[in-house]
Amino acid sequence: MADGGPYLLGLDAGNTIIKAVLFDTRGRQLAAHGVDGATHKPAAGMVERSLPELWRNARTAIAGCIASAAIDPRQIAAIGTAGHGNGLYLLDREGAALIGIQSLDTRAAALAAELDAQSGARLHAIALQRPWPSQTPVLLSWLKRHRPDLYARAGTLLFAKDVVTFHLTGERASEISDMSGAGLLRLPEATYDGELLALYGLDDAASLLPRLLQPSGVVGTVTREAAAATGLAEGTPVVAGYFDVVASALGSGAIGAGAASIVAGSWSINQVFSDAPVRDERVFMVAAYKPGRFLNMENSATSAANLEWYVRTLIERGGHHDDPFAFVNKAIGEVQPRPDDPLFHPFLYGGRLGAHQRGGFFGVAGWHAEGHLLRAIFEGVMFEHRRHVEVLAEAGVRFSTAALSGGGSRSPHWPQMFADGLGVDVTVAEARETGALGAAIAASIAAGIHADEIDAVAAMTRPARAFRPDADLRAHYDRRYSIWTRMTDAIDPFWRELAANGPGE
Repeated sequence: MADGGPYLLGLDAGNTIIKAVLFDTRGRQLAAHGVDGATHKPAAGMVERSLPELWRNARTAIAGCIASAAIDPRQIAAIGTAGHGNGLYLLDREGAALIGIQSLDTRAAALAAELDAQSGARLHAIALQRPWPSQTPVLLSWLKRHRPDLYARAGTLLFAKDVVTFHLTGERASEISDMSGAGLLRLPEATYDGELLALYGLDDAASLLPRLLQPSGVVGTVTREAAAATGLAEGTPVVAGYFDVVASALGSGAIGAGAASIVAGSWSINQVFSDAPVRDERVFMVAAYKPGRFLNMENSATSAANLEWYVRTLIERGGHHDDPFAFVNKAIGEVQPRPDDPLFHPFLYGGRLGAHQRGGFFGVAGWHAEGHLLRAIFEGVMFEHRRHVEVLAEAGVRFSTAALSGGGSRSPHWPQMFADGLGVDVTVAEARETGALGAAIAASIAAGIHADEIDAVAAMTRPARAFRPDADLRAHYDRRYSIWTRMTDAIDPFWRELAANGPGE
């Protein structure tokens, strides 16, 4: 049972799991409750979720967290939110759910390529990113072309976290980090822009864009209905929050120009803070999180989502493991790395270089066991993170220390592998739920507990573990990374042929 207060509630809406985590004003976790949601795949390349289920799960998570903490909910000073970026979440004009598309979706691959050929350079000049398959405006444009019935009924475009905020407050609003991360804002001003919409073929969509706030801006307060559904106190302020990769960076202790954050979650996130956005078309995106403050990112859906697929599809088959991820870590720990270990391409959901990229194991021999395959997944994920980091370096964005967060940071093996493979010092934060802590940081600023992100990060985050590169393993990974990259290039034409009539065509 927690004592005293005030408290801060952070909500983190991922692609499947939503978590409610209660913190004190020093960032110490007091209680948490998570609920796993269902993913629907109605056709090849399509990855969707139910918006009513998202709210049901949010209610359950919030109520479970409050019950576990055994606090008076009136002691919660403010609620912050974080959520996965991009994808597409639409409400109709009455506020009913229309569609929820997750950021692993690739249905719009062909349209993204078409828009990129037509207007990619101009879009990058305005928003600092080019079109890509699960980017929010590309998916909205796809819906306009292929599902005009749904498009005609659309009332408001939101992101995952904003759907939860809407149900808590009744207000339709978003904020600059998610909107800029989706390529929907002019940068560096971080404002809506009519030319930008027109370039996506969405010149009629301005009315769908919600009220735009700063991340620590208060959207509204918990309504009587939401209070009854969740156990929260009516009138509690609800803050706009952050794009989850920004939240996770802050929650892991990264802040200030030159600070680096790597997130090994569903997506591979590799980001560096700056006071001015990097203008280089090789860099995937730039997100603004406050006036004059930016995160420069190289990202793709190529990280721990690969491991989750393997666990759900193969390890959990038949329910043979009570703790499948403990099984994974044990199996990897029993394998000593060797030069001829199998390799893995982590492109089960496409890659940064194209939705046509596919996953696969290479070099498997009869003497390899499941631990070798799992280690190959870990290594292949790290290699794609490394490729992203090299792109940032080529654009002049370099770092020598990185804060690692996301589910991958909890592994006893992955953080050291990142340090060895990237050749940088890696820290892992004390907080397990860095995304929710980042959301709570926004809430703390709104509540006047901390002055700004720098003050809040200093007060609410602490490193727990540090990893330094091992020179011998660095050489091991350098050699294997060279083979991996050459293999990636060599197999690319075959991926393109396989995908020629696949999703997004």
